Amino acid sequence: MTGIGTTAIHGDDGLYPTGAVSPPIVQSATFGAESDERFTEVATQVRPDAFYTRYGNPNHAQVAAVVAELEGVETGLVTASGMGAVTTMALALLSAGDHVIVQRSTYGGTTSLATGLLTRFGVTCTQVDQTDVDAFARALTPRTRLLLVETPSNPLLELTDLTAVIELAHAHGAYAVVDNTFATPVNQRPAALGADLVWHSATKFLGGHSDVTAGVVVGSAELVDRVWQTAIVTGATLGPIDAWLLLRGIRTLPLRMARHNDNALALARELEAHPAVARVRYPGLPSHPQHDLATKQMSGYGGVFSLDLAGGQPAAATLLAELRLAKRAASLGSVSTLVVHPRSMWAGIVDTAQLAATGIGEGLVRVSTGIEDTADLLADFTRALDAVAGQAG
Repeated sequence: MTGIGTTAIHGDDGLYPTGAVSPPIVQSATFGAESDERFTEVATQVRPDAFYTRYGNPNHAQVAAVVAELEGVETGLVTASGMGAVTTMALALLSAGDHVIVQRSTYGGTTSLATGLLTRFGVTCTQVDQTDVDAFARALTPRTRLLLVETPSNPLLELTDLTAVIELAHAHGAYAVVDNTFATPVNQRPAALGADLVWHSATKFLGGHSDVTAGVVVGSAELVDRVWQTAIVTGATLGPIDAWLLLRGIRTLPLRMARHNDNALALARELEAHPAVARVRYPGLPSHPQHDLATKQMSGYGGVFSLDLAGGQPAAATLLAELRLAKRAASLGSVSTLVVHPRSMWAGIVDTAQLAATGIGEGLVRVSTGIEDTADLLADFTRALDAVAGQAG
């Protein structure tokens, strides 16, 4: 299979054939064995799917198989959330005394993990400007074991040169792990550029319907097995029903992403010229300082962009209040358009000074375009921004 749409539908063909077009939900916490020998065999397997659901489940295996196929890697596993995925990976790959490099512009939970939780266990961290490859090189130390990369970044839509940064990591004997949540494998395949592991907050575009919380880690069997050994200890286990919902969402991922891409580009182009907007951050715009890099390493520019409003926080509050189709809600990647004020959303997990240092201003609004009709979204945002401009005048 070479077509991504075909892979999304048939990437798990042959797993647990029952004749059902929609796979069954295996809602069981544990599985019986017909003999002591069989029980011992299953109990000692790595990532078994019919022993105990914390270790694995048929629904887990189906999702992991499809995402691994989409990302072009060997295998994968699922977790209860995106943070469950990245935290489990970090704990699996790092030890006390190791050093990790993380971007300044990245999801707040990842920042909190790298600069907070991991440091309690003797892991040091350096934050770098992801747009500067030399910054990664300067940050490398003899103890660097892991580079945590996210591109495009949340919420500033900055890019990391994946080829260059991954080559740096490998030359230094470190792992390069890429968060591909924003782009999805429809728009970007980090493993093809050498990434050791790729992870997703599958709550977002993979699931796509705001009805499931999940994470996915994919890569080589060797590394995924290491992550699994930690996952069964941390217990960030995805429920079978949630795994089934995630698989159902992934079936339409290529179709949805095409619409997300189109809507984001249309809105970004239109809103860039609005007087209430100081700046639109979207890799698909020629005005984006890394537009050429985006065109080089991405096949589509994604469904998320950010607006810097000239009127700061009051303007952001007015915009969010005036929008009718877009919902003010955390998360992204839904069939519905979602908008959020990042400074407000992350205040509880990242301190104000750190937020300001990353460039997340008071007037920044993140927009995750849904799959509504483009003309309706354009009308909604234009009307709301007109209200912002009127308030400022």
